[in-house]
Amino acid sequence: MTQEKWGQLRKKLLKTVGQNNYATWIEPLEFQELEDGVAVFSVPTNFMGNYVSQNFADLILYELNTSGESVQRVAFRVAANATTRPSRPAPQPVTDAAPAQPKGEAISSSNTLEALQAAPLDARFTFESFVVGKPNELAHAAARRVSEGGPVTFNPLVLYGGVGLGKTHLMHAIAWELRSRRPELNVLYLSAEQFMYRFVQALRERRMMDFKHLFRSVDVLMVDDVQFIAGKDSTQEEFFHTFNALVDQNKQIIISADRAPGEIKDLEDRVKSRLQCGLVVDLHPTDYELRLGILQTKVQQHRATYPEVQIADGVLEFLAHRISTNVRVLEGALTRLFAFASLVGREIDMDLTQDCLADVLRASERKITVEEIQRKVSEYYNIRLSDIIGPKRLRSYARPRQVAMYLCKQLTSRSLPEIGRRFGGRDHTTVMHGVKRIEELKLTDGQIAEDVEMLRRALEA
Repeated sequence: MTQEKWGQLRKKLLKTVGQNNYATWIEPLEFQELEDGVAVFSVPTNFMGNYVSQNFADLILYELNTSGESVQRVAFRVAANATTRPSRPAPQPVTDAAPAQPKGEAISSSNTLEALQAAPLDARFTFESFVVGKPNELAHAAARRVSEGGPVTFNPLVLYGGVGLGKTHLMHAIAWELRSRRPELNVLYLSAEQFMYRFVQALRERRMMDFKHLFRSVDVLMVDDVQFIAGKDSTQEEFFHTFNALVDQNKQIIISADRAPGEIKDLEDRVKSRLQCGLVVDLHPTDYELRLGILQTKVQQHRATYPEVQIADGVLEFLAHRISTNVRVLEGALTRLFAFASLVGREIDMDLTQDCLADVLRASERKITVEEIQRKVSEYYNIRLSDIIGPKRLRSYARPRQVAMYLCKQLTSRSLPEIGRRFGGRDHTTVMHGVKRIEELKLTDGQIAEDVEMLRRALEA
């Protein structure tokens, strides 16, 4: 095979794996030789060789063979002049390519396409262990409905949201419920990465008919993290046809993604359109009440393992306030606290919490800006931002301005003079007066107390 031919094949790989993967993993590969059915490529590092072998070798092998080359396997070697191997006089072998287990849910060790049906589910992820709150109640209700296994009412069901908001938990819960209610149904749960891996495997082994039969004979198809196939043209093509075939047979499809289908970059328009034709549900970021409920549920679970550990008042509320972006981090923090308290024989109080979770609390601290507070307060009170900052002293402007100053003092690390400058160049004593006035009103005026709490929650969410 010539270098020119390899250049042509790389263009095909670009379309399949997407620009980011191509630039990171495919473009650095340099074709060395093709001998005795082994295509050898030079790589800059051992890490890259191993990663490409595990994630892209099957695809490279398929493209080589479809281009007319006779290749049994591909191998990767660290280049002789790589900075990580300066003492080696010649390229050193890294690894030979072999079909690799993709990331995501584990599957059976069998190498057949049928092994996908053995994908295990996490026993912790059931409807009973899912804490329901306002941000996720619609997603929970929709998941419950499709888990009944009755006539399809909306197809597909698309659950989307950021990391740690419960998408995978709901997917597993649906699968568990369907297995219990309708054991006769063929329910197939897998990650989008596994879908692509099996698709490439079927291409390589010339078993596309088996692949099509497997995926189009299921009763319920569940695909997690569908954004993974974005930019991978061939995989999207097959996913689209599989989707159509199942919908035509009135089979249920359940999808999860990290954002709304219309916002997934490099996802084909026809795939976006298909995903949007059912019920698309957003799992919103958790609010304070939901996070507190999750922590209270987890405490009961941890008490079974650490019955001797006590937890002081205020700790759960502190964690629910401070760790607001990722439920997994929140749950992990509580697990660490119980384990640490058990080891040192102490109660989980505020001192232990701050010592044990110093790194987590630092990482999860969201930087709220003065400008963000000003904007949120002006929207809340339905006044212009210029009136918050400007010189007008009417009470309808002065009170929201004092609320904004109070929140800036509580939620940012800005000094009083700095806050004053952001409010139209006011003196720091004006800020002090505003902060003190709101502190007093919170004790006597229920409406002000409610306003401040609502704004604080909105800013910390």
